[in-house]
Parts: sequence; C-alpha cells; structure tokens
Amino acid sequence: MCTSAGAAFAAPPEEAKGLWLTAEKDAVIEFNACPDRANSLCGRIVWDKDAGTAKDTCGEQIAQLNRYDGEAWRDGWIYDPRDKKTYKGTLRVKDRILKMRAFVGVEVLGQTEQMTHVDALPATPVCKK
Repeated sequence: MCTSAGAAFAAPPEEAKGLWLTAEKDAVIEFNACPDRANSLCGRIVWDKDAGTAKDTCGEQIAQLNRYDGEAWRDGWIYDPRDKKTYKGTLRVKDRILKMRAFVGVEVLGQTEQMTHVDALPATPVCKK
C-alpha cells in the first residue's frame, strides 16, 4: 500500500521535458524525446554563459535516459562537459526541481545536480550551435 501511495505522488515522465537552469546558473539544459528514440529522454545544452568563448558547450548532448519507471528516468548516460566524462545516470522531478544524478557503479555513490524549471532562455549570450 505504501508503494502505491508513493507512486501517486511521482511526477509523470513529461514533467522532465522543457528548459532547466543549472544551480550555478551557468547553463540551460533542454530535455525532450530523443530524435532517434522517441521513448527516451535526451538533454542538450541550449544556453551557456560562456557561449562564443573557448569554454562554449552550446549544443552538447549531456544526457540520454532510456526508460521511465514511474519514479525516475533511468538506463542511460549523463555526460559532464566540465570533466569530459560519461556516467550512468537518473533524472527525477518534484515540485519543478529536476535532480540529475550521475554515478559510477551504484546510484547511492553518485552526485546530484539540481536544476530549476525556466520558461525561456536568458537573452544573452546566444548559443550558435
């Protein structure tokens, strides 16, 4: 019975779609269905405070998660452009906060990045990619 109650409060898979501002406010990630896998979720950097500089990460795909289990998106990968490494990952949404967890091995040993939902991209700088 507790499991059913927990599932009732889980965000639907569509809640992860849209624009998400990183906690550092240095990038916006857009999550949507993957172009080549309609039932998967992909994340791409669509705004970067360093757009147009040597540190520009605009256009980079940073996530692909292949399965929604009623609680989280799972079974895929998350790429960190800061350290240029790819990890296993999960995504969860609650109260318009997205938690992207990257890990090696088991999820409990990972790190979580929190993002807030935004309705539009910041005006400048503009990503060209």
